[in-house]
Amino acid sequence: MTTLVVPDISTTAATLRRLYFFRFAFAVVWAGVMLAIAGDLHPLVVTLFVLYPLVDVAATVVDAQSSAATRSPALLYLNVAVGTFAAGALAVAGSSGIPAVLRVWGAWAIVAGAIQLIVAVTRRAMGGQWPMIISGGLSVLAGGSFLVAASAADPMLTNAVAYAIPGAIFFLIAAVRLGRAPKGN
Repeated sequence: MTTLVVPDISTTAATLRRLYFFRFAFAVVWAGVMLAIAGDLHPLVVTLFVLYPLVDVAATVVDAQSSAATRSPALLYLNVAVGTFAAGALAVAGSSGIPAVLRVWGAWAIVAGAIQLIVAVTRRAMGGQWPMIISGGLSVLAGGSFLVAASAADPMLTNAVAYAIPGAIFFLIAAVRLGRAPKGN
């Protein structure tokens, strides 16, 4: 007979804290590299655009596994599907030009932000979720701005790169706040 070990809130919070620190570091490095090379849409830039949602997918899987016992991970697995689709769509859009990349990036930001917002609202009892609530809302707004930017006369990829920095900051704030999360179960 297999015994199910149910992690308490402090274990889940500790896992999420480490995950948020990782996501902060990844987003900062990603943005720095992209700012250095993102003038044109060449294969390395496309690869980095594809990589960003794939890292989000991997982080979401860790999040879902760490918190499955405390709540339903259905929305997180929806985010996995959305991020996987976005990565594939970004790979295809990379051959169609900057406007196509910005449209896919914007659509992904809107959907992923809405999911992040809902997930953060449903886990407020854990503490440390206000930065994620704000970040999810801002992601939705930023996604809309990418859709608009795609129609500009000279759309630029740096608009999308700027998306990573506020997200990184909110992940850092959330990680710090989760260090103050309720202990025990």
